[in-house]
Amino acid sequence: MSLALAPDDRPYLPRGVRVVEDRVRGGRVLLGPEKAVALDAIGEAILSRVDGETPFAGIIADLAATYAAPEARIAEDVQRFLAGLRARMFVMVTS
Repeated sequence: MSLALAPDDRPYLPRGVRVVEDRVRGGRVLLGPEKAVALDAIGEAILSRVDGETPFAGIIADLAATYAAPEARIAEDVQRFLAGLRARMFVMVTS
């Protein structure tokens, strides 16, 4: 099974996974059962668009428009980020 997202895949955070404020260290973290990932501004921007409704291609288009960046570059970075989170079971997808 490939972890890469197709343009029509709709990523979502599964039950028990959420983005929360880390009051101890500051910033935001992606929190899952017995694991956490510190998020930088880019990770926050990507995950703020992961709602289970917006397809991968829509997330890319929105980020490219928001940051005036080339879609190809955004797609590459977001694909790598979400595929990594998918491998660790922080992100799931529906088609």
